[in-house]
Amino acid sequence: MPKKAVREGSIINALKSIHNLSNKDPVMKEDVTLALIVGTRGIFNPKLAVEGRKSICARMKELGCKVIVPPQDATPNGAVETVEDARVYTKFLQENREKINGIVITLPNFGDELGTITALKMADLKVPVLVHAFDDEINKVDVSQRRDSFCGKLSVCNNLHQYGIPFTDTTFHTEPVESKEFAADIDRFVRICRIVGGLRTARIAAIGARPTPFQTMRYSEKLLQAAGITVVTLDLSEILFPAMRLDDHAAAVTRKLKEIRAYGSIPKSIADEKVLKQAKFSVAAEEWIEKNDIHAAAFQCWTSIQQNYGCAACLTMSMLGEKGIPCACEVDVGGVLAMYILRLATGNASALLDWNNNYGADREKCVCTHCSNYPKSFIDGPVEISNLGVLGTTLGPENCFGGVKGKVKAGPMTFLRADTDDLHGKMRAYLGEGEFTDDRCDMDGGIAVCKVKNLQGLMKHICKKGFEHHVAMVRTHCAGVVREAIETYLGWELYAHE
Repeated sequence: MPKKAVREGSIINALKSIHNLSNKDPVMKEDVTLALIVGTRGIFNPKLAVEGRKSICARMKELGCKVIVPPQDATPNGAVETVEDARVYTKFLQENREKINGIVITLPNFGDELGTITALKMADLKVPVLVHAFDDEINKVDVSQRRDSFCGKLSVCNNLHQYGIPFTDTTFHTEPVESKEFAADIDRFVRICRIVGGLRTARIAAIGARPTPFQTMRYSEKLLQAAGITVVTLDLSEILFPAMRLDDHAAAVTRKLKEIRAYGSIPKSIADEKVLKQAKFSVAAEEWIEKNDIHAAAFQCWTSIQQNYGCAACLTMSMLGEKGIPCACEVDVGGVLAMYILRLATGNASALLDWNNNYGADREKCVCTHCSNYPKSFIDGPVEISNLGVLGTTLGPENCFGGVKGKVKAGPMTFLRADTDDLHGKMRAYLGEGEFTDDRCDMDGGIAVCKVKNLQGLMKHICKKGFEHHVAMVRTHCAGVVREAIETYLGWELYAHE
């Protein structure tokens, strides 16, 4: 798997540094660098700026953030007030452009709107901005101790609005850096930075042609490119033939065989030669993905691979997804884009599911399925790796080894669908939260029983707006983070389901 960043300081390429992180890691701040702008105004006690800078830097480092700021002595009190101060901060920001993924503006006192906005405008980094202001203490409001940050923040935000610079607010208008709210705001902002930076330089593979019967998988490469997302296309034969040429006893193949058998249980009825085919396909696919710096991939998963090679692509996609490279079936580029967003937001493995069946008469539940290519961490209990059920009936089970089967375990989930609206020339998406339930369902494949409030309203929106039947899901709630990234910074049309 890729571990070396293609371009230093880019969030998207820094994803490679988190491929080896546990899916349980909730924060992953180490791949994001935040620059700090400390605002001050001369009529207020400069000691507040000095102490505020020191305390917020210490707190952010305590929270696991990489924080950079000009040296304390670069400007009076280590803060920004004048245009001259702004030039110092601008120079610092521009020199560290490749490192910086987001900017935190903090106001230990009222701050100076002109110095702050000038530094941001001149640096022109086009990264997310978080605006924070310190609390006043009710017993410290004399001239030497009062901050007036409550008021100063309004002035700074007014200027951000005037200059057309998008920004993110904190939970409370003012808040102490020691508070749990500030910790949550920093965590949220880091995730927003990862999404925004990630999508602006993403490389998504489209491996093979979409299945002819699935016109629903059409998309616009040009609209994606305008959003910063590069689609790297590849004929499926360029994976299949390298896989065929691999020696049965090659070290990479031997390692992959061992990895596959550790990943799940394989029925005794499956011939060893089928497992070997799957291992070779995985090795060839992973080598191409690493060589081409791919961050997510959409595979042609039927019928060419079964008819011309003799296995399914599901297991390869599942294992890549578990390692941090989301993979979608049926060359669903919009689907894997949504999976990638959820991966960036959470650090967790994401999956692609079909909105597939009603769940009896319960109109807030449905069954979501796939053959499947779900990452192992989605499934409750042991994973079975065997032949595809539905496709196996027409293509022959002997050609369809590689389905990852099991019931998705109960817990919170977030769903997201991204799409190119070609008729109107824009990016669009829908987003919401729900839960995986432990309700019984005896279907074959990868099965998830999902509960979503006002599910019928969501289905009506999907139908009316012509969205696809595929949806990306991740095993946690993160809709707030994704919504802020899409609405505030990416500018896509978004339906947030509530």
